[in-house]
This record gives sequence, structure tokens and C-alpha cells, in this order.
Amino acid sequence: MNFTELGLRSEIVRAIAGYKTPTSIQEKAIPVVLESRDLIACAQTGTGKTAAFLLPILQQLSIGRPSVGPRALVIAPTRELAAQIGDMTKRYGKHLNLRSTVVYGGVGMGPQKRKLVGKLDLLIATPGRLLDHIRRKQAPLNHIHTIVLDEADRMLDMGFLPDVRRILSVLPKKRQNLFFSATMPGEIEALIRRTSREPVMVEVARRATPVSSVTQVVHPVPTDRKKELLKAILKNRNMHRTLVFTRTKARANQLAKVLDKSGHAATAIHSNKSQNARMRALAHFRDGKFDILIATDIAARGLDVEGISHVINFELPDTPEDYIHRIGRTARAGGSGNAISLVAPQEQKKLAAIERLSKKPIKQEPVSGFLITTVPSKLKPSRKLKQQPTTPSRRKLNRSKDSSFSRNGEKQTLRTGRKKSHRKKRTRSRQERWFRDPLGRPSGLPD
Repeated sequence: MNFTELGLRSEIVRAIAGYKTPTSIQEKAIPVVLESRDLIACAQTGTGKTAAFLLPILQQLSIGRPSVGPRALVIAPTRELAAQIGDMTKRYGKHLNLRSTVVYGGVGMGPQKRKLVGKLDLLIATPGRLLDHIRRKQAPLNHIHTIVLDEADRMLDMGFLPDVRRILSVLPKKRQNLFFSATMPGEIEALIRRTSREPVMVEVARRATPVSSVTQVVHPVPTDRKKELLKAILKNRNMHRTLVFTRTKARANQLAKVLDKSGHAATAIHSNKSQNARMRALAHFRDGKFDILIATDIAARGLDVEGISHVINFELPDTPEDYIHRIGRTARAGGSGNAISLVAPQEQKKLAAIERLSKKPIKQEPVSGFLITTVPSKLKPSRKLKQQPTTPSRRKLNRSKDSSFSRNGEKQTLRTGRKKSHRKKRTRSRQERWFRDPLGRPSGLPD
């Protein structure tokens, strides 16, 4: 089957002339979208999900009449993904007379406002910035007939759910809902079904599975040796373009400096950097000025760079789903790639969770010189240690002496004698205070 047989216009088919055959997700999703039905599409990363909703939406927009404000809305979780969808919209719709714009944070709102209130067909936005425009009443969304939630599992996660609900509340009740994602947990799927009208479920691969053309390997390594192992891997292996993932922004900056000092052309990208800096870093990575890009998980969703040969997990992500998205940055569009994970002993639980989700063990290859040393079993202390005799404290020694006194009857006698003597002295002094002669001499007790 080709794209013409799917019912797409000749202008769109010409724009995608480089792609002869639609992918499985495109073949199954495009007819459903053209029928204006709600859709839940779950497919592996790198299988063409973006084109699966963009192509039919562009066709619908080209047939309808233009209006003030957008007629279709695409919501993406990150600025990078939103910008990527915007670029693909221009590429696929270059032969159509359609207007589109991308709205995200990190840049001024003035130019965005002018485009929103004018004639617009397709709006691509991140939820935070779109809500800012909605609160200022400068985002007319009353003509929206199709909404797309890309990376739906992340969009409907607890962190994004309030924003998504607010956006959905201002949209027309009668609309087409499209949900696309690489992973679709059961509870998220149930939530989507409650907000949709009899959606069609399209699933072209086993959920939460990495692309089969990605060769995965785990290198066990102590935490304090990870940097040395990373430098050794980058030096000794043939890597055309490498993407390194870390859990924190500080670690990304730190690794960029370490690799730069080692002679590697590396740069970091994360949410603390300005939008211009992030776009510039991505452009340099695509152009080959940098052959190593170090990123946090914000880049795992939406980073689309051709020719990434290796993805290195310097640290495993907090959720196994993010691992699937990370390694999906390689082996794009039917190619092959490699995913290397540097796993410390304290990350074994995360690795086990990833293997449970993908239902497949990952090959482990220890690297000579970076082996994890363990304490020999003979030197390991047993769980139940036999209580060792300890030197008694001074207090215990005194107690033992007191107990010996009590045994021979001396302790009680001594203590009683001291107490009685003390009481007699106090009584005698009290009597002396009451019975004194005028000269101040004690007169003794009265007869």
C-alpha cells in the first residue's frame, strides 16, 4: 500500500515523496483520522507517529474553510517536540495554503499573540504557554474541531493532568480527540476513554517494547568509575553521533565539561538553558559541530536527529518508560542503533524494572578494568552475630560491689546509719534554733 491508496491528496503525497510506503502505524491510523473518529494509537518510538496524525489533519484543514483562530490543536509536552512538529508541518504542507504556528515558553508572548488572534489553521503548543494565553484571553479556541495529545502518557501523567483538563474545558464539546504515544499504561488508557467518544484503539507493537533493531547492552560499573568508563567507550568505539542521557541538569553540565577537556566535541541541553541556547545546541549537533549531545529526559521526548548511532545511559531514568523513549532516539525510520547503559550496583532495581516492562533481559558485559569488586563471602559478617563479651563499665562495677554489700548485710546497715545520722543532725540544729538564750548560746532541750 502507498500513501495515495490511503486517501491523501496529491499535494501531500508530493511533499512526502521521499517516503514510498507508510509504516504500520500510519497505515492503520490515517484512515481512522480521515473518518473524523477518535483514536488511541500506541506504537514504538521512531515508527512515524507524528506523520500518522499530521498528514490526515493537513488534508482535513485543506478542505475546510479558514477561520479566526486555529481549527486544529496539537499539544506536546516539551518545547523541542513542539518545534519538531512545527518543522514537519511546514515540510508536509508546503504545497498547501495553510497557516500554522508553534507556541511554547522561553520566548516573548507578543509575536505569539499576534499569530493566535489572526487567521490560523493549525496550532502546536506546550500546555504551560497555551494556558498563559488562555488566561489572558488571547487564544481563541472556539473553532477547534481536532485535538491531538502527542506523548499522551506523559501529557496525562499527574504532573500534566491539571493543565490538560483546563485546556480541554475551554474547547468545543464536539471535537475529534487523537492520542498518540509510545507507551500507554492501563490507567492512562482508561482516563483517555472517559474523555473520548468510542475511540478506536490502534496498537502496532507490544506495549513499552524497544525497537528490535536497537542492540542493547549493560556495563556494570561502580558509580565513581562511570566517567572514566564513558571516556574509554567514546575513545575506543566507532561512534558517529552519540546521545548521552543523565538524570540531572548538574550532571549534564559536569559531563559536558569533562568530555570537552578530554578532547571531545560535546555540549549539554536541558531545561535550565534558554530556548535559543537549546535550539542552537541541537542545530550544531545536527550539523556535526558537536558529535556528542548530553541531555536530560526532556530531550528523550521529541528529539529527532538523523544518524544517531549510539545512545548511552550514563544514569538509568527513574521510570522504565523513559528508558524506552531514550533508546528510541536511535534506529529511526527502520535503521539500526546501539543503546549502552552504565549501571551501578544501586541501580539494579531500576534495571530489573526495565527488563520487566520490556519482558526481555538485557545482555550484561563487564568491562575489564572497571569491574565491580565485592567482599568475599568469608569476610562478609553473618546476619546474626554472636554477642561478644564487653568490658563492664564503672557504673556496672559499682553496682556489683553494692550487691556484694547487700549479700552480707552491710549495705543496708551502712545506708540506714547514714540516713539516721543525717536526720538527727537536722533535728538537733532545728531545736537549737528554737531554744537559744539572749546571748545566742544554745540552751539545750527543755526538761
